[in-house]
Amino acid sequence: MTVTPIARLVLRRALLAVPVLVLVSVAIFALAAASPFDPLSAYLGDRYLTMDPDDQARLAAQLGFDDPWPQRYLHWAGDLLTGDLGTSVALRQPVVDVIVERLPWTILLVAVALLMAMSTALVLGVWSAWRQGGWVDRAVTAFSHAIEGIPPFVVALGAIAVFGVALSWLPVAGLTDAGAPVTFAQVARHLVLPALVLGLSQTPVLLLHVRQSLLTALADDHVAGARARGLPEARVVLRHALPAALLPFTTLLGARVAEIVTGAVLVEEVFSWPGAAQAVVRAAVAVDFPLLAALTLLSTVAVLVGSLLADVAYALLDPRVAADG
Repeated sequence: MTVTPIARLVLRRALLAVPVLVLVSVAIFALAAASPFDPLSAYLGDRYLTMDPDDQARLAAQLGFDDPWPQRYLHWAGDLLTGDLGTSVALRQPVVDVIVERLPWTILLVAVALLMAMSTALVLGVWSAWRQGGWVDRAVTAFSHAIEGIPPFVVALGAIAVFGVALSWLPVAGLTDAGAPVTFAQVARHLVLPALVLGLSQTPVLLLHVRQSLLTALADDHVAGARARGLPEARVVLRHALPAALLPFTTLLGARVAEIVTGAVLVEEVFSWPGAAQAVVRAAVAVDFPLLAALTLLSTVAVLVGSLLADVAYALLDPRVAADG
């Protein structure tokens, strides 16, 4: 059976992912062990202040908080090979349950935000390049450069101040209103602000990339040839220049996955969105080894898969690219 270049690429990336995930998991346990936070304090909450020190020591030993991190890592890795991700100390439930309950909401947030960012970048990026130097181009590029340097949590706080507090148009926290059932209308209304903020944080880079790629494509010889044949300008731009400009866009999307994951952590925390990214903060503060390791590995897998899909898409769209090179 002949193995295609795409299949070789996928197999090679899968094999390389194994040592990467091992190194990431080891680094997470080592860094968590060096954290200044006390996992017992996070576990007990207010009871930590009133509990006898001897009782604290016995409980810490019972829960394994005093074990060296290499020992805890080996125990966790052994359980992982059997399919057991452990129990979250911070959330008091199995890590598998935490992921199953929270991951869909993170996927929803990221998918909607990415769709918004891609749509805006494509429309305004093409418009700006097509009408280079016009007022839309100047306004869009200026706004993009300004937003590009602002952290997502700052944009989130600004959105809350304007749309949540000053105008009272949209809710600023949670999945639904207090006590309300989880319905499409409730979730959609609460999703608007976090998705808008996360999407806005990704839009400038995508938009400026589309604009620059299209400007480069418009200067190519095949585009000049299409214009020389008397084709309408709209057809020249959309049918001849834009496809070539969008090829690097697929690679950029894969490279932005890590940034999207990081942005989701900040946005979910600010808006109290009950996703897996928000659980990362709670796991880090509580030095929750099993939950922190599982969520970090999940994020790493997302980055690796995003990069792989971008490379595969590029190879499929442009046969000149050597997929197995």
